[in-house]
Amino acid sequence: MLEQLLSNMRLDLSVDFFAMLQQYLKMDFTINALIVGPLVALCAALLGVTLVLKRYSMIGDGLSHVTFGTMTVATTLSLAPMYVSLPVTTLVAIWLLRGGKQKLKGDSAIAILSVSFLSLGYVVMNIFPPKGGNVSGDVCSILFGSTSIITLSRGDVHLCVALAVVVILVYLLFYKKIFAVTFDEEFARATGTKVSVYNLLLAVITAVVIVLAVRLVGALLITALVVFPAQCAMRLFKSFRAVIIGAAVISVCCAVVGLLVAIVYSTPVGCTIVAADLVAFFVCVLIDLVKGGRKK
Repeated sequence: MLEQLLSNMRLDLSVDFFAMLQQYLKMDFTINALIVGPLVALCAALLGVTLVLKRYSMIGDGLSHVTFGTMTVATTLSLAPMYVSLPVTTLVAIWLLRGGKQKLKGDSAIAILSVSFLSLGYVVMNIFPPKGGNVSGDVCSILFGSTSIITLSRGDVHLCVALAVVVILVYLLFYKKIFAVTFDEEFARATGTKVSVYNLLLAVITAVVIVLAVRLVGALLITALVVFPAQCAMRLFKSFRAVIIGAAVISVCCAVVGLLVAIVYSTPVGCTIVAADLVAFFVCVLIDLVKGGRKK
């Protein structure tokens, strides 16, 4: 009796989900989200593998807070947030990832930037609140990506798609150089590779991806979008190319699943996508454990 009741509940839930999804797929905001979301997730996955291997995983967290601060200032000044945050975040990323000696670098630099821009953004929003006066709602939207991805204008969609395509093309065109710089900068420099140039290139595309990802999962959850797919793929594959492809597939699938669930059930978009990534990570860890047990 109990099994039949649970079966009926699951059936009703699935019918409701797909029925509601069919209705939502007719709306423009759903299509926009399903275009931008997977593209941003793909870019984050490609970049994430390189950042994880170079031990720069937390740079996404620092840059996301820079993006939060610049977006709030831009909103206060009635400017387009992405057009303001993109150049500022790019400059900060170049400073963090550039070669050479720095008195302030590594975790200390990221920590100082994170708290500084996060505090600046929140103070600005409190001193100059938005017209609606809903400071808490706007802060939550930027920090957790609760509504931003489903309120994209057509211009935002075009800009996000264009930037994502540029990031993907750059990564594919300079794949071998990025591979060399990722694993051994000294060897790459010895073979004639201009390491500083490719580190600069990585800094620029890192900034672009972070700014785009803020619209998808929010400033506080970007690290998950960068790290989870890479860690998942590293537990399933051994070669760099296989890890890149695996991370891309996992990231896009989690983004699509998270978006659909969030849209249908009105859950926070960023948190739902991260939850999907977390489930995928546990599944990959389990598969890795099973594979390790069989080898023994």
